Amino acid sequence: MRTDDDIAYDIEFFWDPVCPFAWITSRWVEEVAAKTGMTVDWRFISLRLLNKEKNYATEFPPAYEHGHTAGLRFLRVAAAVRSELGRDAMASLVKAYGESYWDAAHEDRHEVHAALSSKAHARAVLAAAGVDERFADALDDLSRDAELNAETELALERTGRDVGTPIITFNRPDGTALSFFGPVISRIPSPDEAVPLWNAVTALAAFPGFAEMKRSLREVPQLRITGALGDEPTFEDWTGGHRRGHLESDQADADS
Repeated sequence: MRTDDDIAYDIEFFWDPVCPFAWITSRWVEEVAAKTGMTVDWRFISLRLLNKEKNYATEFPPAYEHGHTAGLRFLRVAAAVRSELGRDAMASLVKAYGESYWDAAHEDRHEVHAALSSKAHARAVLAAAGVDERFADALDDLSRDAELNAETELALERTGRDVGTPIITFNRPDGTALSFFGPVISRIPSPDEAVPLWNAVTALAAFPGFAEMKRSLREVPQLRITGALGDEPTFEDWTGGHRRGHLESDQADADS
């Protein structure tokens, strides 16, 4: 009998459910897969575990600890689902969690954020994904953290540690697997843009000498919850994984 371990996926996508850029990139990768027939293995990376040695009070804006912890809690649920139902159930979970959060109305953003990965929220996500709501019992199952930490470490072994989410692994035509952080994109490409962008990104990543391409000035994520949808995007400057100016230390640096 064939099992999940026997399946060779074209793309491995390491996902944390509370990262807006992971959500946007996941929608793009889904479109690429639909148009090309490539298969996607939705794997886990926890921002809370990745940053477990950091001081959230001084190194992140106030809402980040709650958000990162909410991501970890739901990844425990996802790990339980994958263990019992297999990898085929993952795509629907990624979609359902993302829609429950990132498609929420801007005026409801604080209430929605506060409820992330509560028992009620997890049950609603599972129901939307067509998965038994009993898996919400895994939100506080600390025994799942070893698996989540192992997958987080696997992703970092492939890219180096100074990265965030998402992380993608893909196979070059010669069969060599390559991994990279990103791409960090602030809007979901149109169906016509999806495959050309994929071809461009993977061609760049496949160049042996390629290491990084980055700009800190970013378009606010084009998501309903951010209130940034529209033809005239707003831009923000980012540093250290957050918007510049959201920490007291940012202001101190500006004044020095």
